[in-house]
Amino acid sequence: MTREELLDDVMVISEEAELRMLILHNDEVHTFEYVIETLVKVCNHSSEQAEQCAWLTHHKGKCDVKKGSYTELKPYKDALIDRELQVTID
Repeated sequence: MTREELLDDVMVISEEAELRMLILHNDEVHTFEYVIETLVKVCNHSSEQAEQCAWLTHHKGKCDVKKGSYTELKPYKDALIDRELQVTID
């Protein structure tokens, strides 16, 4: 393995280590329709994807709604919190 290939491998591992998940938590307050509409508007989910996330959140207590670096996910988190949904970046 060349030095360049090794550096490329290190970069890939480093980038993967930085990946986080934006987690939607069940709040027992908002309607399914509201959560679905919000995920479509904020996270650019399809209606079907947003509905699946809403059901998973309802039944399991939480659901991964987006994956990326902290920097990529922070604006989504802020927008969802502004809409009173409970989300974290893990």
